Amino acid sequence: MKLREIYDKIDALYPKRLSDDYVAAFGGHDNSGILVDAGKEIGGAVFSLDLSQGAITSAIERGANLIVTHHPAIFFPISGLRAEDPTGARLLRAVENGIGVISMHLNMDCAPGGIDESLAFALGCEEAAEPNEKIEGGGYGRVFAVKEQPFAAFAENAKRVLGTRRAFLYGGPEDKITRAASFCGAGVDGGAVSAAVRGGAQVIVSADIKHNYICDALESGLKVLQLTHYASENYGFKKIYQHLKDKLGVPCSYHEDGFML
Repeated sequence: MKLREIYDKIDALYPKRLSDDYVAAFGGHDNSGILVDAGKEIGGAVFSLDLSQGAITSAIERGANLIVTHHPAIFFPISGLRAEDPTGARLLRAVENGIGVISMHLNMDCAPGGIDESLAFALGCEEAAEPNEKIEGGGYGRVFAVKEQPFAAFAENAKRVLGTRRAFLYGGPEDKITRAASFCGAGVDGGAVSAAVRGGAQVIVSADIKHNYICDALESGLKVLQLTHYASENYGFKKIYQHLKDKLGVPCSYHEDGFML
């Protein structure tokens, strides 16, 4: 099967248009789409949050010659490829082994049933919540009701469901949580803190939160649950894999870089 055929099947469910529309509406940068085309017929695909050396090894061992990632394998323009550079080493190894790469980033964050919505459900949201930053057909960031519980219990449940060992908690462990705000990946800024407060959340959940936004959240009366970036998105990306794996027409498998959880 041609790489473009597989890309079209993924794009039909998680359209790159969502990424383009989100960047146009809210700024930022993305680089989703076919990022490496080795010109080969595709015999199998490995899904991995990142184009990691582990993912490439998994593809080689499984005889797969396509890796589908969430995070762009090439995020910003590069001026050269060098084996001693981590990005260059990954790309060169993929090409040397005839492995193509499709990266679907902000579109998979924003899509209904995508990574951001999956994080909300993992945290205890029981009904679909409207995105904070809306675009046609999707959006990013959610505020939602959860079953009443102490903050410490909320955090432990999140770690269990997301399969992670690491999290930072800011706030009283026995304080009650009835509403939460979640932003997958590194999506917390001043607007996210304001949206959480407006929505009546007691806790904001995300990853890679800058110190000043943690301060703003705490001084606004919010508690903060800071996950690893990997844990905040791997759960949702795996859900996407489960949705896609029988639709692409080639054998598919999932690679997890466990040391990142």
